[in-house]
Amino acid sequence: MDSANWWRDAVVYEVYVRSFADADGDGTGDLAGLRSRLGFLADLGVDAVWTTPWYRSPMVDGGYDVEDHRTPDPLFGTDTDVLDLVAEAHRVGLRLLIDVVPNHTSDRHPWFRAALAGGPERARYHFRPGRGADGELPPTDWRSVFGGPAWTRAADGEWYLHLFAPEQPDLNWDDADVRAEFEDLLRFWFAHGVDGVRIDVAHGLLKDPAFPDLAADGDAHPHWDLDGVHEIYRSWRKIAGEFGPDRVFVAEAWVDRPDRLARYVRPDELHTAFNFDFLRCDWDAAALREVIDRTLAALEAVGAPATWVLSNHDVVRHVTRFAPGGDLARGRRRARAALLLMLALPGGAYLYQGEELGLEEVEDLPEEVLADPTWERSGHTRRGRDGCRVPLPWSGSAPPFGFAPEGTSPWLPQPAGWRTATAEAQAAEPGSMLRLYRAALAARRAHPALGDGTLVWLPASPGVLSFAREPGFGCVVNLSAEPCELPEGSRVLLSSVPLEGGRLPVDAAVWLVRD
Repeated sequence: MDSANWWRDAVVYEVYVRSFADADGDGTGDLAGLRSRLGFLADLGVDAVWTTPWYRSPMVDGGYDVEDHRTPDPLFGTDTDVLDLVAEAHRVGLRLLIDVVPNHTSDRHPWFRAALAGGPERARYHFRPGRGADGELPPTDWRSVFGGPAWTRAADGEWYLHLFAPEQPDLNWDDADVRAEFEDLLRFWFAHGVDGVRIDVAHGLLKDPAFPDLAADGDAHPHWDLDGVHEIYRSWRKIAGEFGPDRVFVAEAWVDRPDRLARYVRPDELHTAFNFDFLRCDWDAAALREVIDRTLAALEAVGAPATWVLSNHDVVRHVTRFAPGGDLARGRRRARAALLLMLALPGGAYLYQGEELGLEEVEDLPEEVLADPTWERSGHTRRGRDGCRVPLPWSGSAPPFGFAPEGTSPWLPQPAGWRTATAEAQAAEPGSMLRLYRAALAARRAHPALGDGTLVWLPASPGVLSFAREPGFGCVVNLSAEPCELPEGSRVLLSSVPLEGGRLPVDAAVWLVRD
């Protein structure tokens, strides 16, 4: 793959900065800590790193409530730390993608403070009169993603829209100043050497100007996936092109169907978009094949590659999702097989920090440490996303497991049982999850059939996925209840677990090559 098209088959590693590595010992991960671990990521075999927001923020939503998109928050580092991170990533052969949050700002953003004071900046947000005799009711029945109404009443009696927390007021993308600000912001960071941008809530920027109540099933949604967002992304694609053909975008776009997702990655729009249908799919052969087929067909129609993903900082870790009845050993076994399936599919892939260690969701965090706004907004009925954000275990036999200097208490507590899951322990353990990830990524990079391209399904027993990619590669995944036979005339390149008498065990995958 030439350098301009590196993104078509890249494997990108997501770093949730708060929980990756803490250099200064305050219990929170930071940019210096990330920089110190870039060698680990290069050795893992990924092509690029995507960092979650590290900009100035009150941290109501883990940094996705941005006060200043051009300045790092002191919690994470300094301007120098940012430049050093970009330089070190490039030195070790990694590209760097940053996160941009265009749907909303922090309520402490200078624009919003001026808007509350009645300044012209008010037009940059969605302020509306309320319903009811005295405007005491919200303007619509829209709901916040985190729970509760999506409207909060300001001191002057009008209501402002926030599809997430009240501290995250939504921007009005029909306002020219908003569009100009983000175009300038993209140029700012591309000029500073970043290789790409992940777009948060890419499907949510525009709202129906009539502000109707939520529609009935089957009708158009008033604020998700409106067609007008594509004009915005066409302009952004041109900006990326100003800095060379290798600068890229990836969209976080939660949409209903693959053909709707494909609209975001047409040739003059964004480069890639996460495939959340694959992430949400059950551990079922027929369901997975349907998702794979629908995705590849929809994206082929617009000439875009698929971007596969199993976990991220917003969902339960897939080891836990794949664990029937809480059987984490079974969940890890399936996760190993899922990795080989994902990395064998045409296109690119995203990994989430800690999946290479086989980490599970931490489901027993004490209530007093929960930081996700979902916990409070839901009236303590939904614990939120903190369980997938617990700081990584790097080394040692007790917390903080090398995440921070000894004696530091991480911002979320780590399970004592992670002493056997550290990167240090797994590097020395044959057959560990970390060793499997390194082997799979190395084999994927070396084999000419893998990455961008196509696949051909092969005949297989019920519950088994089998496909070929040319030249000379095959993948078999056994999701059935019995071991399965392997195609003749091939040898094993890599397997998620050892074969049993030449057969592929249950919940396992194998890569095959034809000599």
